[in-house]
Amino acid sequence: MDKYVTGAVIKKLRENKKMTQEELADRLFVSSKAVSKWETGQGFPDISLLESLAKALDISVIELLSGEDIQNRNQSSNMLKSRFYVCPVCGNAVRSTGEALISCCGITLPPLEPEVCDAEHEISIERIEDEYFVSVSHAMEKDHYISFLAAVSDSRVQFVKLYPEGNAETRFKIDRVKYVYAYCNRHGLYRVMV
Repeated sequence: MDKYVTGAVIKKLRENKKMTQEELADRLFVSSKAVSKWETGQGFPDISLLESLAKALDISVIELLSGEDIQNRNQSSNMLKSRFYVCPVCGNAVRSTGEALISCCGITLPPLEPEVCDAEHEISIERIEDEYFVSVSHAMEKDHYISFLAAVSDSRVQFVKLYPEGNAETRFKIDRVKYVYAYCNRHGLYRVMV
């Protein structure tokens, strides 16, 4: 069990809600001694209590188990601060407009860190009227391919899911695009500035 489920964080969240140990205990149908033990690190809440504990503290179970106190500091939702996540089990791709706790297939996903393109993952951008034609000269085999392309501006994200044996190319509306991303299922996320 991660320390986030116990100790100082439960106490902090409980106090932020202006609850006493007794009030939290009453909501969970446990004794105030049990809550005291959790907060002093002398015990753990039973797994059957995690959902109720998270609800009482106004956080998700995933946050409770993650060990991270997620605070979205991206109040203006600037799309240029978008983050991408990909599940290594099912390949699900998720995007957030700021800091988030993302989980898929029982795994907490870290945000992908974009790298500078190398020769194998070079992103080509060609302007055709009011669109960018974006392509990556990359093999599109069943076990090694470009999974998605994305164009990000300050106001929106254009996202195209790609599949093996197709072409690693698409068109995006120009619309103040600042970054173009390509995700390789083996090597990760690549980004170029437009």
